[in-house]
Amino acid sequence: MKTYETKDIRNVGIVGHGHCGKTSVVAGLLYAAGATKRLTQVDEGNTVTDFDEEEIARKLTISTAIAATEWRKTKINLLDTPGFNMFLNDARSALIAADAAIVVIDAVSGVEPQTEKMWNTAAEFNLPRAIVINKLDRDRASFERTMESIHERFGRAAVPIQLPLGEEKDFRGVIDLIRMKAYVYTMDGDGKGQEMEIPAEYAEAAKKAHAELVEVVAEGKDDLMEEFFEMGTLPEEHVISGLDEEMREVRIFPVLCMSGLHDIGSDWLLNLIVEAFPSPKDRPPATVTFNGQEMERECDDSRPAAAFVFKTVADPFAGRLSFFRVLSGVIKNDAHLIVAGKGSDERLAHIGAPQGKAIEPVTELHAGDIGVVAKLRDVLTGDTLTDRNSPIHFPPVKLAEPSIAFAVEAKSRSDEDRMGNALHKILEEDLSLRFYRDPQTKEFLVAGTGQQHVEIAVSRLKKRYAVDVTLKAPKIPYRETIRGTADVQGRHKKQTGGHGQFGDCWIRMEPLPRGAKFQFENDTFGGSIPKNYIPAVEKGIIETAERGFLAGFPMVDFKVTVYDGSYHDVDSSELAFKLAARKAFRAAMLTAKPTLLEPVMNVEVQAPVEFAGDLMGDLNGRRGRISGMDTQGGTQIIRAQVPMAEMLSYQSDLTSMTQGRANFSMEFDHYDYVPQLQADKIIAAAKAARGGVEETDDE
Repeated sequence: MKTYETKDIRNVGIVGHGHCGKTSVVAGLLYAAGATKRLTQVDEGNTVTDFDEEEIARKLTISTAIAATEWRKTKINLLDTPGFNMFLNDARSALIAADAAIVVIDAVSGVEPQTEKMWNTAAEFNLPRAIVINKLDRDRASFERTMESIHERFGRAAVPIQLPLGEEKDFRGVIDLIRMKAYVYTMDGDGKGQEMEIPAEYAEAAKKAHAELVEVVAEGKDDLMEEFFEMGTLPEEHVISGLDEEMREVRIFPVLCMSGLHDIGSDWLLNLIVEAFPSPKDRPPATVTFNGQEMERECDDSRPAAAFVFKTVADPFAGRLSFFRVLSGVIKNDAHLIVAGKGSDERLAHIGAPQGKAIEPVTELHAGDIGVVAKLRDVLTGDTLTDRNSPIHFPPVKLAEPSIAFAVEAKSRSDEDRMGNALHKILEEDLSLRFYRDPQTKEFLVAGTGQQHVEIAVSRLKKRYAVDVTLKAPKIPYRETIRGTADVQGRHKKQTGGHGQFGDCWIRMEPLPRGAKFQFENDTFGGSIPKNYIPAVEKGIIETAERGFLAGFPMVDFKVTVYDGSYHDVDSSELAFKLAARKAFRAAMLTAKPTLLEPVMNVEVQAPVEFAGDLMGDLNGRRGRISGMDTQGGTQIIRAQVPMAEMLSYQSDLTSMTQGRANFSMEFDHYDYVPQLQADKIIAAAKAARGGVEETDDE
């Protein structure tokens, strides 16, 4: 592939709700620009940017893929991002490499929940945006209805620069509202329209839409507004220059019409990208850290070389692939850069330009370009590669923490041996996943942003690394404690011929505050129990408390004081006193009012304001306590404390309650008492799982 100067590069993120046709739009652009030899389709599983086995099977984008093409001597890097809520972290981290975004909207469904989220992410990164109304060829597609939803969500600054020519199955082209010409396309053709006059039946609508476009453009600049008031309109060249300038300044959002599936309107979108979208040189300098101080770094070839790794792919054949954006300087083959914060030297051998799953070799990449390199040792997503003499650090994107966890269990011993290593390779690729072991339940847990997210990770384990595992709902790490006190004796006596066993202790048991765990005190006097046997009493209490009393969960937040006892010169031993302590513990449980504790989570839900009432009612129904509420624009933020046991199915329930327009996060806060009704069910289930087998003190 050729090398391009910074001014001739456009990095464009393609974002929108799942199934709005982003990948089809990219396929249409690639074919129209000559990057592919045929118009590829998602249903055929042959698109450049949906190449993963899971993506082809599920017909949805799971992780961002990058493809480049050339149009009018300009290189366009297209970042095809996922659109479903559980994969939005990937889309968010990819947008950091973009200089502008194309927001794709389904002409049937209008603005959907994840469209709003990605719009807000693009706004957070201050990216210029254009809107593409896609799938105008579908049944029930409506340009007018879609524009209403766009104006309702994104305001009047989203202004059409095209009208569709024909509706639904008759959609065959676009009307250019700037030049006032129509362009007709061949269905499934090369994406290039044939110019014609605007048909008479569209003339009035086009004239009205042109006037609205001119007015919106004029409002954005004082000199244009004066010219508009004097002349009542604006000349074509002033409309174009004003539109381009205001779009780069993120004050206007042009709306175009397309059918990505049938390659209608692709050439006009390519023209807009080249003419109106900013090059990396036109964007504000990046804020980086140098020697602990914030500074700005311009995207310029003359500055020291630096690159930001925004994506990692664990390829089972090529090894780890690191996708990077050149922040500054020129990066050449065999360049040596250090990893900021780690200091390790990395040699970038065989850099390339990503083209879906393929890598096109290049000799060098200029500031602002996007590249990929294989087999870097110490580089992960979020790392900065930088010149040794100018070690800057670019801040990584902040991603939401996982919201749901599943227990993962290897199907065989060989799977178990390889599971950890394979999972860590997948974790390098997907920063939204977590893998850890619960110290109480002893289960291995995989946490992600949704059930499907975790299922796909497990499927990749099997297909890429031949590791077969099963997913289960995680066990709730309950605890047991006491609410009352007890004063009891534990006596163990056993005669077996020869030396017997004898241990005798009196203990007091009392509750402690939440989080105090366990305290042990020796209050014996007069040698009633020899000092060398006291640790055995403590050990017996601790071991028995670990196995619990009610349902087999560890006992916490209690104090035991041993204050009296007796011993035998011959028959007493550490084992005998340990068994005596076990009996004392169980006797104490009969009067100390044992009860269950459950983990309570801090939960934060973000949803459109109209769902607030239903969501609060649902959280109350889950035994939650609302602790606070905030409103940010049209988003309601609800904070609550909810038992973990009630949150296992919350992801899917929240999606159905809000049509996928909400998300949530949660983290552990504290333990609290389980209500008696729920406690009885938990205890009964635990006893049933043990098959009613009771422990004995026989050793």
